[in-house]
Amino acid sequence: MSSIPSPSVHVHAARLAFAGVPLFDDLDFQLPGGSWTCLLGPSGVGKSTLLRILAGLESAGDQGQVVCGDGIPLSGRAAYMAQKDLLLPWLSVIENAVVGFRLRGQRAPKHQARELLAAVGLADRCYARPDDLSGGMRQRVALVRTLVEDRPVILMDEPFSALDAITRYRLQSLASRLLAGRTVLLVTHDPLEALRLGHRIHVLAGRPARLGACIEPPGKPPRDPSDPAVLAAQADLLRRLAAAAEA
Repeated sequence: MSSIPSPSVHVHAARLAFAGVPLFDDLDFQLPGGSWTCLLGPSGVGKSTLLRILAGLESAGDQGQVVCGDGIPLSGRAAYMAQKDLLLPWLSVIENAVVGFRLRGQRAPKHQARELLAAVGLADRCYARPDDLSGGMRQRVALVRTLVEDRPVILMDEPFSALDAITRYRLQSLASRLLAGRTVLLVTHDPLEALRLGHRIHVLAGRPARLGACIEPPGKPPRDPSDPAVLAAQADLLRRLAAAAEA
């Protein structure tokens, strides 16, 4: 993947309510440039919504805004991977992987897509249709579709959740390597995944939602999950999540 300057991104004064119930009220959230930020919290607290605000798919409210540290708008510079794979059933795997380029009328980088499909173990499924794939295979195609965009900011919502443990471990390492130096926001329910991959970790809790204190795990990602320091941090993070679930 190319070397692209990756900006910091700041969600400022986000306000959002559903059915009159405030989800965010004057929420500020910072993504440091060139590093991975992981976001955890109870289901329904607003993690995916915050991701969608950054992706430009949800409003930050009348006074809210998304600002990049380099002063350039984020629009067109972020790749977004949703929880659902959103593969188009009438397209092949490789066509799905480069569908964004096709929709924008750009030349599709099929060579890079094939290399990435091989890296995620799908070299022999390039011309299969989504209905012929398992859920984990479909999620791998969605990951390749995100990576091949080669954007400076990457927004991912539980990108490894449908994978078996060994494949998840391998693809976490692959994503960490390929996205080194990018500005990444990873939403996950897995504390150990956050501790393997994140430079910074936040827990989102409450209604309206608030960010907990930043956790900065020691060492360089991807970390060894058997490292005693990582296991101790996992226990602490689980305690924070348990407290968040009661907030």
